[in-house]
Amino acid sequence: MTHRPVPLDEYPVHQVPLSMRYVATGDRNAYDRCIFHVFDHGGQALLIAGLGVYPNQGVVDAYATLRAGDRMHAVRASDALGEDRMKLAVGPLRIEVREPLRTLRLVCEPDPAEPDGLSFDLVWEAAFPALWEPHHVARTGDRLTLEGRRFVQAGTPSGTVRAGGTEYRVDPGGWTGTRDRSWGVRPIPGEQPGRAAEEHRTEGFHWVWCPIRFRDRFVMVVLQEDPDGYRTLGDAVLVHPDGSGRADQQLGWPYVDIAYAPGTRDPRSAVIHLSDAARKQLEIHAEILVGSPLAVGAGYPPAQGWQHGTWQGRGWSERRVYDLADPADLGLAGYGVTDHAARFTLDGEVGHGIFEHGSFGRHDPSGFADFAAVAP
Repeated sequence: MTHRPVPLDEYPVHQVPLSMRYVATGDRNAYDRCIFHVFDHGGQALLIAGLGVYPNQGVVDAYATLRAGDRMHAVRASDALGEDRMKLAVGPLRIEVREPLRTLRLVCEPDPAEPDGLSFDLVWEAAFPALWEPHHVARTGDRLTLEGRRFVQAGTPSGTVRAGGTEYRVDPGGWTGTRDRSWGVRPIPGEQPGRAAEEHRTEGFHWVWCPIRFRDRFVMVVLQEDPDGYRTLGDAVLVHPDGSGRADQQLGWPYVDIAYAPGTRDPRSAVIHLSDAARKQLEIHAEILVGSPLAVGAGYPPAQGWQHGTWQGRGWSERRVYDLADPADLGLAGYGVTDHAARFTLDGEVGHGIFEHGSFGRHDPSGFADFAAVAP
C-alpha cells in the first residue's frame, strides 16, 4: 500500500511527526466531531445536526434531526473516510467553514423521492468568541475510556428548514444557535468490554451542559457527577462579545436544582446557582421548551440501529420519521442524554440556549437510588 500526503499536510498545522492522515493514538475510539443546535424561541422546532470523523475506524458520518411537535424527522449518512479532511460532507449533509470560528453553512439536501422529508440551508454566524471547556477525562477502572477537548460557542442562524410540509424561516430575531467541537477518545460501539468494564460497572451518571445566549453575554455551565454526587467535571464561565475589551468571568462552583416531571427524570425547569468574583450570588432560571433525545435519530448511545463511528458500508444513508409519543419509537431514549431548547432568565433578562441533561442510575443529591428511581 502506498502512503501519500493528504491536502492538510501542505499547511503548518502538524502536532506530531506524522501525516495529517493519521492521529497520534492507535485507540480505535479516536474521534473528531461537532454538533449544532438551531431552535426557535417559542419551542416549535429544534434542529440538531452534526458530523464526525473516526480515523482509526476509517469512517465519517453525519446526522440531522428536527423535533416539531411529537414528530422527529431524521437524516443519517455514513461513508468511508477519505483523504480530504477539509471536505465536511457525507451523503446529503455537509458543513462549509466559510470563516473559521465565525461563519459556517449547514446544508441538508432534499430527497426528490421524499419531498416532505427534512432539508435545510442555514448560515451560522458567531455572536461570541468560542470558549474552551475543561479537559474531560473518564476512566473505567484504570483504563482511559474518554479524553476529550471541546470548545463551545453561541451564534445567530438564518436560512430555511423544511420538513413534513412545513417551511421554517430561520431569522436571528426569533432563533438561536449553539454549537460545540470536540475531539479525542470516546467509546464507539463494537468493543469487547474486558475485565475493567465487567468489574467496574457504573452505578449512575448525572450530567448537565448548558450554553446560554443572552443579548450581551454568553454563559456556559457544565457539570458531571458520580452516584454519590462527587463532581468529576464542573465549570461556569461568562463570555463577553468580541471587541468589548472584557475578559471572561468565572462564575464559581455551579449547582443545578432541577424540577422533574412526576414519575420521570424529564426536567421541566431548573435553577442554576452561581456566584461572581465579588461573591454575589447569581441565579439563572431555566424553563424547558422542547426536548430532543439524542438516542433517537441522532446516533448517540443507546440508539437502536445506527450509532456514531460504526461502519455501514460505502455511501450509506437513510431517512426516518419518529413518533415520540409512541413508546416503540422512543425505545431506550430514556436512558440517553436529551437536549432541550430552553428559555433562561438572569437578572431579569431573558436568553435562550440548550439544557442538555442525562441522569441514569443512582444519584444521591437528587434522591435517585437506582436505575428504576424517578421523581415523585
